[in-house]
Formats: sequence, structure tokens, C-alpha cells
Amino acid sequence: MRSSPWRGLWLIIATFLMVVLQAAIPAHAQGDGSQVNVDEHDNVITANVRNSNEPVPDVRIVVSGGDYEAEAVTNERGQVRIGVPTTDPYDVLLDEETLPEGVTVEGDNPISVAYGSQFFAPANFFLGEDVRETASFLSQFFERLMNGVNFGLMLALASIGLSLIFGTTGLTNFAHAEMVTFGAIMAFWTWSLGLPILVAILLAVIASGLFGWFFDAAMWRPLRRRGIGLVQLMILTIGASLAGRYIFLILIGGGTSQLPGTGGVKHQILGPIKLSTIDMVSMALSLVVLLGVSYWLLRTRIGKATRAVADNRQLAASSGIDVERVTRIVWVIGGALAGLSGVLWAYFRPGIKWDMGVQILLLIFAAVVLGGLGTAFGALIGSLVIGILVEVSTLWIPSDIKYVGALGVLVIVLLFRPQGLLGRRERVG
Repeated sequence: MRSSPWRGLWLIIATFLMVVLQAAIPAHAQGDGSQVNVDEHDNVITANVRNSNEPVPDVRIVVSGGDYEAEAVTNERGQVRIGVPTTDPYDVLLDEETLPEGVTVEGDNPISVAYGSQFFAPANFFLGEDVRETASFLSQFFERLMNGVNFGLMLALASIGLSLIFGTTGLTNFAHAEMVTFGAIMAFWTWSLGLPILVAILLAVIASGLFGWFFDAAMWRPLRRRGIGLVQLMILTIGASLAGRYIFLILIGGGTSQLPGTGGVKHQILGPIKLSTIDMVSMALSLVVLLGVSYWLLRTRIGKATRAVADNRQLAASSGIDVERVTRIVWVIGGALAGLSGVLWAYFRPGIKWDMGVQILLLIFAAVVLGGLGTAFGALIGSLVIGILVEVSTLWIPSDIKYVGALGVLVIVLLFRPQGLLGRRERVG
């Protein structure tokens, strides 16, 4: 009997839905969240969390040491078991934001555990009444405002790269998230080879630019020459994003890796404003790079050609501009900016994970659309608005849903100005 032509279509749809559902399930949701890597490693650290001798469930515990980090959530007995690869000392950190309201850790946090003759000493956390002083609303506002500016500048690096690619090619690149992740992973790998972190970051940015060039030369340029439609190309970027994400999972695993210098003591800058050294370096580096991109777009010949191609690709080609050359350069710059954004995102988050890029992908798109599709300066303004809104909104809403507020404001703005803040309205007729 001849098979129905619809059967193949339904098979493709079912396969796609299975891949999407697998991507939507967090890695830690598979199996018992209170036991992590206990089958992979012979050495196991046990942590206990108790308040007035009663176990406390649903508390996040993070074990870190060397290049290894893993986390778990306490079960009903207030306990987690986390496997570790070596017998070296480890730090066991209790995330105090996951504690019940009104309690805090009594004693050390993190706790340093060492390997004994046969097993690791347990890490026991005891809780007590929280008597810490709460910061004033004004100091919290300024702290979150500076965090928002820092986050917005980091977001702008990725958003400008995405906006330039969209402006010159019309391609909505969902795989831009993996270009962000690629930069962070390359920085970690090169630093792991023994290079200074600044050199590692520079090499990671160069590698990200080369990755952007290769991405265009191997896939998008041949498809453009064959006249493939933008909708088909967009669907291909979704597939490339899924493929890249799981390649990263295979290469680096599901854990979290840390770059050197993460965190650190915050310094009093002005009034209630406090910033760590990493925060100040990140903001300064972002500003320098953004000013450099602005100069390149406004003052250099290739930058002016890029803006011309973004305005009208056909007209730019007819006026003698080498459109394909401009497109290749834009892919290199877009990849380099995304890679640098990934490094800064790893410090802001903090940590490097296989899916870190997709965690901010919707915010990147929101910034691009809010600022105006295809406009680099619009992407900068949109990123700052989104970054500040996301961080400041946690004064009134839970941090778990802070991204929803940004998207809500995006919808409201687009209802009144569909072309975005700096975009130009299309004329009909």
C-alpha cells in the first residue's frame, strides 16, 4: 500500500516537537535534584541544612573547587549529595537567596571541606533568625540601576552585532545565542591553557570573529547565492542554534565553569553606589568597544558602506559597493561582539554553561526590536532600556520573572511606535 504524503510531514513535525521539548527541559530536571554526579564520580560530598534541628528543603547548594562546579537542591531531609572528581579541598556554598524568609546562615558560608582517610567530611549548615540590617530603598535602587547599566552595555554588544547582521542581510539569526556562548567557552579554554585572562579574552574575541566569518562562508553565503528565502533561512538558524547548543553540552558538559576573578569585594564609588573591580572593568571595556564601533560606522569608509547596505542592499550594490565584502566584514564584527558579550555575561551571571547564550536571546531580540530593526544605535539604546528595566524591576517583582517585565514594556512601546525608538516607519504606496 502506498504511504500517504502527509505521513512524512507529520513525522517531521513530531521530530521537531520532540527536539524542542528536550531543549525546554533543564538539565537538572532529569533525575533527583538532590543528587548530582554521584554515579559519575567516586567521591561524594554531603551537605545538610537544618533550622532548629529541623531539615530545610529546596535550598540551593553549590560545590566548587579548581575548574569543577556543581549544584543541587536539598530534599525533604535537608540534604544534598554531590559527586566530585578529585580528593582536593572543595568549597560548599549555600545560596542564601533560596532560604525561607527570616532566617540566615549561622557560621561559615561557604564551608571548606577536605578529604579524610576514606570520605569527605560533611558540610553542615545551621540556620538562625535573620537579624541583618536591610538596605534602604534608595540604596537598593541605585545598586540595581548600576547593575542595569552594566547589564545593558553587555547586552548592547550582542544586540549591535545581531542588528548589523539583520540590517545587511535581512537574516533573523537565532544562532546568535550560540555565538555568545562560543566566546565565553573559548575564553575559558584558552585561559585553561595557562594564558593570562586578558590574553585569553583577546584570543576568544578573535576566534569569535573568525567563527562569524566561517559561519557565513560555509552556510549563509552559499544559500544566499541560491536565492533561498529569508523565512527558510530563519528556520535554518533555529536548527543551527539547537545543534550548536547540544554540541556545547557534549564538549563542556552540563556543569558551570568559572573564569578567574568572578565576584569580588564591591567598592564604594559614589554615595550608595558600589561596584566590584570586575563590574568597573566590564563597563569600561563595553564603553570603549561601543565607542569604537560608533566611530567605525560613522567615520570609516567601510562603516559608511555598511550603513548604506543596511538602508538599501540593492541600491548599494548598484552604486558600486561590494555588498558581499561588506556582509563578510559584518559577520566578523558581529561574531567578535557576540564573543565579547559572552565573556562579560559569564562574569555578570556568573559562570559558563552550555546554554548561557539562549538565556538572554529573547532580551537581545527585544533590544533590537525596541531600538529599531537594523539600526545599530537603536540596538544600543534598546539594550540600555532593557538592561536597566530588568534589574530595577526586581525591586517590585520576583527576580525569577524579571525578564517578563522587559518584554511587557516592549509590547507597549511597539503598540505606539512599531518601528522602534530609532527606526523609520515604512511608507506604503
